[in-house]
Amino acid sequence: MGRLVAVDFMSLDGVVQSVLSADEDREGGFDEGGWVPPYVDDVVGRFMSETTAGAGALLLGRKTYEIFASTWPYGDMDDPAIAAMNTMPKYVASRTLRELRWAGSVLLGADLATEVDRIKTEVEGEIVVPGSGDLLRTLIEHDLVDEYRILVLPLLLGGGKRLFAEGTVPRHLTLASARATPSGVLITTYRRATDDTEVS
Repeated sequence: MGRLVAVDFMSLDGVVQSVLSADEDREGGFDEGGWVPPYVDDVVGRFMSETTAGAGALLLGRKTYEIFASTWPYGDMDDPAIAAMNTMPKYVASRTLRELRWAGSVLLGADLATEVDRIKTEVEGEIVVPGSGDLLRTLIEHDLVDEYRILVLPLLLGGGKRLFAEGTVPRHLTLASARATPSGVLITTYRRATDDTEVS
């Protein structure tokens, strides 16, 4: 049975928008894009590589899929993470895409909750959701995420899309691990609390 694992970079004030480059996502007039690379030290790089290489599948939103599909099929196949991404199944949630050119990509149907439940029965191990903020907020709304791996960066952005938006269903989580990196990033792992009860 697969487990859905969300992996996200987040500023200290909760922003997850346009993490890698200025033009990744300017929606809402956001002009602080590209805030993650200066903080990617060896520990962060190794964590991301191991998380990707160890996944059984990826689940991606349209924007993240298009960024990945334009880059990683042409990467160094001697890199375990790049090789894994190019061989594992890649499930894509999109209302607009009709054709997926990256090998191993599968377009999901409109009923995301049903599709994710199906994927969990088909995939052994971790189904990793990297970035994909809009998709992830929908997954959170439907309480489909089993584990959060959040890399909290030591900066304040003041505005932008938040990971946990207004209306998030309250849930108890358990802190499974936390460690700081040389650049000041806090790598945290949160899992569903064992009783899986809603916060009253």
